[in-house]
Amino acid sequence: MTTVDYLREKASDAPSARTPARSPALPAPVVSWLQRVEAAAHPQPKLTDEVVDPKAAQYKFVYVMAPTSGGRHVALCLCKARLRPNGDVAAASPVSEVFSFLSAPPAYLEGDDIDLVRFFIAMRSGSAQGTSATEPKGKVGAILLQMLLEQGKLLWANSWADMAGGLVYPLQCGPTRLASLAWRDEGRVAKLGWSVEPVGGAAAHSAADQIDYMLPTDPPWYIDNLSCGPLELNRGGIDISLAELQALVAQAPTLTGTDKKRVSQLLLAHGLQQLMPLPQPLTQRLRNDVKPIPHLLLDAVQLADGSAARWQDFAVLAFDYDGQRVSFDPSQRVVRQVGDLTEIIERDPKLESDALDKLGEIGFRKPATAPLNVMAGALQLESQAHWLRFAEQSVDALSDAGWHLQKSAKYRYDVVPVEDWYADIDEPAEAGNAWFELELGIVVAKKRVPLLPVLVQLIRSAPLEFDPSVLAAHGEADQMLAVLPDGERVALPWSRLKPILATLGELYFNDKIKARLRLSTLDAARLEELARGVDLQWTGGERLRETGRKLSQFGAVKKVEAPAGLQATLRDYQLDGLAWMQFLREYDLGGILADDMGLGKTVQTLAHILVEKEAGRLTSPALVIAPTSLMANWFDEAARFAPSLKVLLLQGKERMESFDQIDGADIVLTTYALLPRDEEELRKHHYHLVILDESHYIKNTRSKAAQTAGSLDASHRLCLSGTPLENHLGELWSQFHFLIPGLLGDEKTFNTQFRHPIERQDDPVRRTLLNRRIRPFLLRRTKDNVAKELPQKTEMVRRIELSGPQRDLYETVRLAMDKKVRDEIDRKGVARSQIVILEALLKLRQVCCDPRLVKSMPSKKNTAAVSAKLTDLMQMVEDLLGEGRKILVFSQFTSMLALIEEELALRKIPYALLTGETRDRSAQVAAFQQGAVPIFLISLKAGGVGLNLTAADTVIHYDPWWNPAAENQATDRAWRIGQDKPVFVYKLIAKGTLEEKIQLLQQKKSELAHSILSEGESQKMALTQEDLQAIFAPLAE
Repeated sequence: MTTVDYLREKASDAPSARTPARSPALPAPVVSWLQRVEAAAHPQPKLTDEVVDPKAAQYKFVYVMAPTSGGRHVALCLCKARLRPNGDVAAASPVSEVFSFLSAPPAYLEGDDIDLVRFFIAMRSGSAQGTSATEPKGKVGAILLQMLLEQGKLLWANSWADMAGGLVYPLQCGPTRLASLAWRDEGRVAKLGWSVEPVGGAAAHSAADQIDYMLPTDPPWYIDNLSCGPLELNRGGIDISLAELQALVAQAPTLTGTDKKRVSQLLLAHGLQQLMPLPQPLTQRLRNDVKPIPHLLLDAVQLADGSAARWQDFAVLAFDYDGQRVSFDPSQRVVRQVGDLTEIIERDPKLESDALDKLGEIGFRKPATAPLNVMAGALQLESQAHWLRFAEQSVDALSDAGWHLQKSAKYRYDVVPVEDWYADIDEPAEAGNAWFELELGIVVAKKRVPLLPVLVQLIRSAPLEFDPSVLAAHGEADQMLAVLPDGERVALPWSRLKPILATLGELYFNDKIKARLRLSTLDAARLEELARGVDLQWTGGERLRETGRKLSQFGAVKKVEAPAGLQATLRDYQLDGLAWMQFLREYDLGGILADDMGLGKTVQTLAHILVEKEAGRLTSPALVIAPTSLMANWFDEAARFAPSLKVLLLQGKERMESFDQIDGADIVLTTYALLPRDEEELRKHHYHLVILDESHYIKNTRSKAAQTAGSLDASHRLCLSGTPLENHLGELWSQFHFLIPGLLGDEKTFNTQFRHPIERQDDPVRRTLLNRRIRPFLLRRTKDNVAKELPQKTEMVRRIELSGPQRDLYETVRLAMDKKVRDEIDRKGVARSQIVILEALLKLRQVCCDPRLVKSMPSKKNTAAVSAKLTDLMQMVEDLLGEGRKILVFSQFTSMLALIEEELALRKIPYALLTGETRDRSAQVAAFQQGAVPIFLISLKAGGVGLNLTAADTVIHYDPWWNPAAENQATDRAWRIGQDKPVFVYKLIAKGTLEEKIQLLQQKKSELAHSILSEGESQKMALTQEDLQAIFAPLAE
C-alpha cells in the first residue's frame, strides 16, 4: 500500500462567493437525511416542502488519480471539487476527515456517494489514516474503480498541483486487455515485464504493447492514454495466485547476455517455459535413447523435538541420465548444452517408477512431516530397525543391481560387528553375602565393552523408544543402533536387549550406573532370567546363579513329602506350597503365602511346622500372630490336623501365667492386639519361625504391632494373606520389610522408585520390575488356578471368639434365660416348656449375631454395640471381593441383614437384597446374576428355595440353621446344575456359645435337626435335662 503526501500549495478549500439564499425551514444536513429516508422508502421521492441548498449545486465529490512523487505508482484521492457554472471542475482539494462524512454528511453529498466512501474506506484499511490518498489495490479496489467509471466520478491529474488548479481529465472505461510476460532488452541487459495486447489487436508502433500504469488490484487494472480497464493475465496454464505471480515479476533480476542462455536452459529443464518466457531462444534437440541410473543419497539430519534434538534418517532418490542428475520430481526436465545446441533428454517414467517401487518393497515411504516432506525425492524408513536391516541386506544388493549409492558424512548405519556377549559376576570380600556386582557387555574388535552405561545413555536420549509398548512391537530380528564410547556404531538385536531391559529395570531410573551394577544377593533370581533370555558367556558367581535358578523356577523347587503326623491329605498345590516354604527356610529367606481364601493357607503352614519338628529343626517354637477372631480357628485346626504339636494359646488375662511355657511349646498363638502389650515377654525368647496371619494388619509400618513384630528374634519369617495389597504399595513394602529387610530398599527410596511412579503415573516399567523383584518371595494361587484340584463344594467352619461387652451380654442373657427355663421346666416339664425354651434360644442366638438384635432385657440395658461376628464377616467380604468372588450371605434374621446393609453402604459396596418384603425378586436376582453387584443378602424364608444363583462361588451362613436340610437347600442356590466353578461354603459359629454346642449335639443326636427350627418354628423336641444343661453352660474362661 502506498500512502501519498500531497502538494497543497495551490489547493484551496475556500468556496467562491455565492448569492444569498432564503433561510431554510430546516438545517441542510437534516433535510438531506430526510431525503435519503424518503428515497429508501419510496422509488420516486417527492417532498412537498422541498428545500434546495445553494451549496449543493457548487460542490461535489470526485476521485482523482495521479502519479506519486516517484512516478512509478498511482494513488487515488477522495476530493471535494468546486464546480464551474457549466459543471466542470474548477479546483479540487483532498478530503482529510473521510469518516466524518458518514456521521455528518455535507449538503452536496449525492445519493451513491455513501457507498463509494465506504468502499474507499475499506480499500484504505491498514494504511495511514492521516490523508485520504492510497494506491488502488485488491478486489475492493477493482470494484471501486468500476463503480467510479460507471458514475463518471473518476478523474486523472498529471500531478497533485494540477489537481489543485483544476487541471483534471475524466478517465474513460477501456476494454479488457490481455497481458503476457516478456523480456525486454534495455541496453545490455534484459528485464522481465508485462506485454499488453494493443487496443484493436494491431501494433501501430514499437511500444504499442506498453501501458502507462498497471494497478495492483485483483484483477489488475491498467491506465493508458486516459482510458482505464481490467487486464487478463496469461499465467501459462499454471495455478498460481496473483500475489505470487506479481512478486515473481517484481523480484526478477536483470540478465546479462551470458546469463540469458543459462536461465533459458534452466527454465526449460524445469518445464517452466509456460509460466516464464525464455530470455533467449534456444536451438533444441530431443533425445529418447538415454536410460536412467537410480542414484540414492543416504543422509541424516538433527531436528528439534521439544527441548531435545533428534536424528531423522532419510534417503533422496534421483536419476542419472548420461551424467545429468535430476530429482524424482517428474516436472524436472533433463537439459544440457552441447556446443550451441540445447539437448533435451526425455525421461523414462517406467524405469523411474520401477526404481521407486523397488524402494517401496524395502519399506521406504514419503516423509509425513516437515521439513523432509517437501524435499523432492526424499524417502524414509519406519524405524532404526528398518534402517539397520536395509544396511545389512539391501545396500550391497542395490549396488550389485547397478544403483549409485552415496553416503553422506552423517549417514549412521555403517556398523562394526559384535563378536560376542558376556556377563561377569564379582563377589568382593567386603560384600559378604549381602550384594554382588554384575557387568554385562559385548566384544568388539576383540575388546570387551561394558554395555550398561551405553543402554542408560540411549534410554535418556530417546525415552519413547524404550516404552514397553514400543519394545513389545519389535520383532525378534529387529536391531537397535548404539554408539560406543569410542564413537564406533554397533547393531544390537532387540531379542537380546529386551530381556536385559525387562530384568534390569534400574537402567530406566538410575543415572549412576557405571560399568558394573551392584545388586542385592536377594536379586539372584534375575541372573537366571538373564541367562534364559540372553545368550551370554558367564564368568563368576556360580553359587549365586544356582540360587537364582531355584528362586526363579518354582517348578524346580525340590518336592517335599507331607509330614507323617499330618492328619490331612494335601492336594498337589498345597504340596507345592509346602515345598516353597521349605525352600525359603533352606536359603534363610522369607515370603508371603498369598493364596485365595479357602485354599488352605493354615493347613499348609501347619504342615510346614510339622516337617520342621519331624526333621528335628524345631528347637524353638513357632510364633503365630493373627487377628483375635482367628485364634480359635488356629487352635482347632492345629488340634485337628497336627495333634502331635504342642500348642500354647496366649489370650485373656490368664495368659500372664503361661509365659514360662513358651519355650516348651511347638506353636505359640497370640494376637496383633496383644503383641505390643506382651512385647517385653515375647522378646525374651528365640523363635524358629514367626508367622503373621492376615499380614496386612501390619500395613502401617509405624504401628506398634508392626514394630514389635519386626523386633522379634526369629530364624525364619512367613506372612499369610489373601490380600497382601489392599490400598497402596506401602502395605507391600511394610510386609517385605518384616520378611526380608532391604529387598525393596528403605521406605523413602521405595516410594521414589516404585510407589509414586506406579500409583501416580501407572509406570509399566516400574510395575514390571517390582513384580520381578518380589516374584520369588510371593506365592499366590487363586481358586481359578487350582480349580481342577478342588472339590465341587468345600465347607469350612469359622469359629469366632466373643469378647468385651458382647461376651458380657451373652452371659447376662444366658443367666436370665437359664433361670427362666429351669423354673418353667420345674413347673411343666420339658415337653410342655417348648415356647419358653425357644424364646431363650432365640435371644442367645441374637446376641451371637449382633447385640443390637436383642430388643429388650429385663432390668439391663443393651450396651454391647460391637459384634465380633459382623466384624469378621466384613473383613471376609473385603478379602473375598478382592479375589473377585461372587458372594451369597444367608441369615435367618432380616434385622441382621439390615445391619449388614449398613456396613456395606459405609464401605460403598453395592449389593442385592432379598427378603419377604422384596417386591421385585427378579430384578434383584438379575442384578446379581448379570454381575451388576458382587454380593447378595438373602433371608431364609425369602430365598432358601426356588432360586438359581449359579453366578455365586461363595456362600456364607452368618448364623447356623439347626435344620441341616434347610441349610443345604440354601447352599444349593449356588451349588447346583449349571455351576462351573468350585463353591466355597463358610459357616460362622460363635465359639463356646449355644451355636457351637447345638452343632456338637447334632452330631450325637440325629433327631435334633428336626426338633429346633429357625425363628420359633418347632417340632417335637427330644432335649433332655443334660442337653439343656450343656446349652446353657457358661462360656469357657
